[in-house]
Amino acid sequence: MIRWALRAAVLAALILGGVILWQRYAPPPPPPAPLPPLTEQIDRIEIDKAARRLTVFKGSEALRSYPIGLGRDPEGPKTQQGDGRTPEGTFRIDRRNPNSKYNLSLGIDYPQPEHVAQARARGVSPGGDIFIHGQPNAVKGLRTLPGDWTAGCIAVADTVIEELWRIAPIGTEVVIRP
Repeated sequence: MIRWALRAAVLAALILGGVILWQRYAPPPPPPAPLPPLTEQIDRIEIDKAARRLTVFKGSEALRSYPIGLGRDPEGPKTQQGDGRTPEGTFRIDRRNPNSKYNLSLGIDYPQPEHVAQARARGVSPGGDIFIHGQPNAVKGLRTLPGDWTAGCIAVADTVIEELWRIAPIGTEVVIRP
């Protein structure tokens, strides 16, 4: 009986060791096939701050979704300059900057009159210069910075901003949800 239990324990240990070795040294799965580039202009970008996702739409059809980074203090809406928050609400792309200190940038029309009035009532500046942009030019093409690191902007991978640059014209609606 003891001999049988010992053999079972050795067999279980061998199987467990094999599984651990397989998980550690097995070849990685092949990367997913790249998606074909989007070519049609979009009419809406939706940003879900909690999920850290940006989704592009043509009409009611979601075409693609991308991971994002936000301001360094992303909880809640932007209320003043320097708070590190990303605004919430409905905006429009109102400018394009090919010479940004980040790899391309699409400006949104923040602050709007209600943001200015609320900030003025508190005696502070609402801030501004909120963009959807790529990575800092210092790391362009090398890596995508993880986490929330902007001053309130929406950061995406360089390949993503290059695609957005092609398909998001001035006037594209940008909805930013908590």
